[in-house]
Amino acid sequence: MTALPLASRVRRAAFVGAVCAGVVAGTTSLTGCGGGGEDPDAGTNGVGRLSASKIQSRAGKVAEAASGVRLSGTVVSKGHTYSLDMRLKDDGGTGSVTSKGQTFQLLRVGEQLFLKAGSEFWTHEGDGEQPRKADQAAAAKLDGKYVKVPKGDPAYEQLSGFTDKGVLLAGMLTLHGKLAKGDRGKTGAIRTIKITGDQGAGGTLSVALDGRPYPLRFERGGHAGTLKLTEWNKDFPLREPGTSEMVDYGKQLPTS
Repeated sequence: MTALPLASRVRRAAFVGAVCAGVVAGTTSLTGCGGGGEDPDAGTNGVGRLSASKIQSRAGKVAEAASGVRLSGTVVSKGHTYSLDMRLKDDGGTGSVTSKGQTFQLLRVGEQLFLKAGSEFWTHEGDGEQPRKADQAAAAKLDGKYVKVPKGDPAYEQLSGFTDKGVLLAGMLTLHGKLAKGDRGKTGAIRTIKITGDQGAGGTLSVALDGRPYPLRFERGGHAGTLKLTEWNKDFPLREPGTSEMVDYGKQLPTS
């Protein structure tokens, strides 16, 4: 099979890295509102009575200890909007990233990382480039199959960040600037309280007041996207693709 050019692979890796960096860098401070009622914390888990910094700490601890989570929503980075839908746990993750009408899927099981996308993804169709016939033929063979990303390849670190529960949650739960408490409200049917960092310049984080104080919703500052955190502690299967479902180039992805 004709190997895809290095430029194609590097460009895609850089695109993914930019999105992942945008998620982490853009989730470092959060905003909020104000509450009311005679006893707004009656019947809750009590975190609403804590300071903003302690709420942040509690939310971070329960999130870190959780066996799994689903992270979904949108991220706006450098003028582009990306849609994420990832299910994550400590030993891997699976899900999809969509931009400009194109979607690629990621799967990590332990240290083994796999990428799956349609042929258009590999040939830049829709990007104003005219793919070579050799590239089109190679991409057609990859359509619908997972491509194993070797750990030593530069794309591995950039891609794997999307499947790393610790990396993504740390980016959203580490607030900078002066912390403050905001309004109580609801995320779905669950009562929440919002906490802010740096007077809301970084966005808004909603933390559950019912049950464990999980972070449930993150609104990035400057209308730069909204992410939902759901399915806390819900297990899901992770397995490596079978040999008929993937392509393995060995220790390094093709360079020419």
